Amino acid sequence: MLRIFILLSMLGAAYASIAQTNSKRPLNHSDYDRWQSVRLEKHANNGQWLSYQIDPQEGDGALFVNQVGTATPKYRFARGYDARFSADSRFLVAKLKTPYADTRKAKLKKKKADEMPKDSLLVLDLSSGKATKFANVKSYALGKEGGSWVAFLQERKDEKPALKGATAAKDTTTKAVSTSGAVAKRAIAKKPNAARPKGDDLVLLNMADGSRQLARYVSGMALSENGQTVLYSRESLRDSLKTGDLADPLLDRPGVFVFRTDTRQTNLVDTTGAHKQYKGLVLDKTGNQLAYIASADSAGADQKVFRLLYKNLKPEQTIASSKKQGKSKKSPNSSPLPLTRGGRSEGRTPNGSVGGGVAGGGILADTTASSLPKGWSVNEFSTPRFSDDGQRLYFATAPIPPRARKDTLTPDDEKVKMDIWTWNDARIQPMQQKRLKEEKERGFATVYDFSTDKLIPLASREVPTVQVDYKANARHWLGISDMPYQVSSSWDPGHTDLYLVDSQTGQKTKIANDLVASETRLSPGGKYAYWFDERDTLWRAWSVAEGKRIDLTRGLPDKFFDEEHDTPNLPGSYGAAGWTNDDRYFWVYDRYDIWQLDPTGREKPRNLTNAWGRTNKVRLRRVDLDPDERAINPTTELYLTGFWENDKHTGILRQQGAKEMTILQHSPHRYFGITKAKNAPTMSFFRGNFTNPINLFVTDTTFAKSEQLTRVNAQQDSIRWGSVELVKWTGTNGLPLEGLLYKPEGFDATQKYPMLTYFYERSAETLNDYKAPSPSRSTINIAYCVSNGYLVFVPDIVYTTGNPGQNAYDCIVPGVLSLLNRGYVDRARLGIQGQSWGGYQAAYIITRTNLFRAAGAGAPVANMTSAYGGIRWGTGMVRQFQYEKTQSRIGGTLWDKPMNYLENSPLFYANRIETPLFMTHNDADGAVPWYQGIEMYSALRRLNKPVWMLVYNGEDHNLVQRHNAKDLSVRMYQFFDHFLKDAPMPAWMKEGRSAVEKDRGEMKY
Repeated sequence: MLRIFILLSMLGAAYASIAQTNSKRPLNHSDYDRWQSVRLEKHANNGQWLSYQIDPQEGDGALFVNQVGTATPKYRFARGYDARFSADSRFLVAKLKTPYADTRKAKLKKKKADEMPKDSLLVLDLSSGKATKFANVKSYALGKEGGSWVAFLQERKDEKPALKGATAAKDTTTKAVSTSGAVAKRAIAKKPNAARPKGDDLVLLNMADGSRQLARYVSGMALSENGQTVLYSRESLRDSLKTGDLADPLLDRPGVFVFRTDTRQTNLVDTTGAHKQYKGLVLDKTGNQLAYIASADSAGADQKVFRLLYKNLKPEQTIASSKKQGKSKKSPNSSPLPLTRGGRSEGRTPNGSVGGGVAGGGILADTTASSLPKGWSVNEFSTPRFSDDGQRLYFATAPIPPRARKDTLTPDDEKVKMDIWTWNDARIQPMQQKRLKEEKERGFATVYDFSTDKLIPLASREVPTVQVDYKANARHWLGISDMPYQVSSSWDPGHTDLYLVDSQTGQKTKIANDLVASETRLSPGGKYAYWFDERDTLWRAWSVAEGKRIDLTRGLPDKFFDEEHDTPNLPGSYGAAGWTNDDRYFWVYDRYDIWQLDPTGREKPRNLTNAWGRTNKVRLRRVDLDPDERAINPTTELYLTGFWENDKHTGILRQQGAKEMTILQHSPHRYFGITKAKNAPTMSFFRGNFTNPINLFVTDTTFAKSEQLTRVNAQQDSIRWGSVELVKWTGTNGLPLEGLLYKPEGFDATQKYPMLTYFYERSAETLNDYKAPSPSRSTINIAYCVSNGYLVFVPDIVYTTGNPGQNAYDCIVPGVLSLLNRGYVDRARLGIQGQSWGGYQAAYIITRTNLFRAAGAGAPVANMTSAYGGIRWGTGMVRQFQYEKTQSRIGGTLWDKPMNYLENSPLFYANRIETPLFMTHNDADGAVPWYQGIEMYSALRRLNKPVWMLVYNGEDHNLVQRHNAKDLSVRMYQFFDHFLKDAPMPAWMKEGRSAVEKDRGEMKY
């Protein structure tokens, strides 16, 4: 009786499960848009508030603000994004997107960019809940370290006749009307056909008392990190506003201005009249030093020249601080810029006093600077930046471009347009074209040192890259140059030379020649340059003081290079956690643990995690909880993420000093995004797996209790989902292999299921990744397939050099056969699909076997011989390096290994293919040349083999435009459903789509 009771109970549970599954529906293509994700969480500094966005894939999302300790959000704002808390944690500022429907409606009406609906700004008082909104806001700035002011640029809507008597009732920008705005009305009214002034309205809002300042026609602005100084510029007001028309000729004219939040005074910095354009406005952390780039050429000139200007708002403080350091400090070009009578305080301010005291400054660099090469000036495309201590100003310089030559004698249709490709071009023409903008805007790092009043060029044409750490004033910086290796980089990339660059003289000393290295950096204190030498698989450093190289990991028992590396190039490292305070120790990773290395050699290397990772086969990685951290404090608690290799679980761990490892979180989920409030123990993290959407959790540094804040995608409960398991088999190459098998919800092992096999390289580690339903950019969507009754198999592939196609076959086909032996996979209904490298492998495999009834290959390389010398149009690079050194894994040139290229090219075995093939290859593909798809299509068409190729016009390697992705999703599943589920063949597969039908806009499904 007991047995019967148990059996009946089991049957009852099974029937209940089946009934529950039957009450759910499968995913369909209309589900994608509403699928949500949680992202961009932000902590208030005091740890009492947490904001985050929940956004659908298409449509309007929302910004949520939680008071830590309560699970229910206290505030919700439709379409909120880009949120930031004030430094004192009293306010939240965010932008509000225009409603999606309004934007779409404007697009349908073909509105111009300046006519499109604009975003708004939200300012929220967290304690009272008072929310103030401002329309048509482009950007905003908030003091990172302090201050109660927010500065934002609001698109200026110049008044039209219809607005004569009516101020906008909905305009919540400011209750204070600028005098210059009124004058602008009169001036424009007098000259209705005049060009309108450039620029936007700058609104300065004191969130604490609600007072506001307003400046019109502003072209650029910056706010100091302490929130005490606002720097802004106004460019030419054109002919519509003359100086005589302005309410205040000093403050309403073109120029550069500074507003101090403590005095609420505006001061004039630059109105010499010689500058027609201002760029790169920057303030130091204290807001007491400012710099900007200004045009130095005359109006209408065809040659652009710029200069860098500087002003010290409190030069006496700088002098005092320098004296404390035993230095004599003066302002550069000691004569200050002209001092004006100060500023006007607009809006609700305590007083309307006139400010003053702006002094100390001058031109730091222009064409006359003797330290610069002849014919060089300040680079307009690079924003200057002060060092954190304000003692240095870094900027870029560049050769003055030659004057533009206008050919007015030759008609356009007679002008010669051609490129010259030479054998010794450093970069081939397509790469030059791709980098044209970058090269035209290239700047070379330069520094002005206020302690010595010297301008020092750091970078040069020979050493174009110099790594600068703005948080420290090190004597030397690290210079990197690949200039001698640019020609050979087409087939052998990654070679560089390293230099130490003296920040006081600009002198460059080579410290490493012809390196193949990664992780090339300078230590935070500037005592060491360091890198991972891929040739010798060693971490190395260069002692700046001793002028010698140090081998940091030589002789250690564990490997610090990627042990699973399987391409013909050199393996990279597992990475580094960083340096400890004062450059005392360097922390690096092996596969599992963290090692502490002493660059002085006085202490032996030490395994900081006591080999716990290697013992338990858990990959440990340090969690950086301070985004502003310069160096690791080794005395603080060590938080880590862990990846358990055996079962692919992940977790969060903690170690205090030499104590044992403590597992804080560990489960069959993916944990990531661990963050902490700056001044409180509040922490948050994300967690999810295949069956559970990714949600946000809040906890504290003890992790004693975790609270789930979000519960997204509740609709998933009413949809058939599925499960995933780790599967193992042995390849025909004798290697033990792993992969993932996704099963439909309500899976019944006594039934037969169609199965799709999808792959790229290795994916078993993604066992606990959430797979959100979404339209396909190029590959199958696993959640959609499983929900609609497919099994999905994702095998890992292990490669050797020279035979990538055979390697794929040796791993994938035995994996499929091992699943067939389980009895629930329908042998007659097998499909295979891949994109790019996966597309190549799919195309190759169907030349070797008829196991699959249908195949999908997106952007496949069909012919390695023609692809070898082709161009990756996305970068302009020759594809040779890919075949010799990286993913394609041939390991030699076409002339050295011709048979490897032929034997691994599906095109040469197209006559063997019996599997119907669905291809996609877009005509703007920047990774795999479109002609590769054409070659495969043309061969199969001639052989009278069933092949379809979808070409989305103007699209890249993977689809970018969402409507095209939705279209591909429909057609790809129609293809597989037809061959694997006996669904009717859709019209487009029967009849195609003619050019005439395309021209008429006709679509077929």
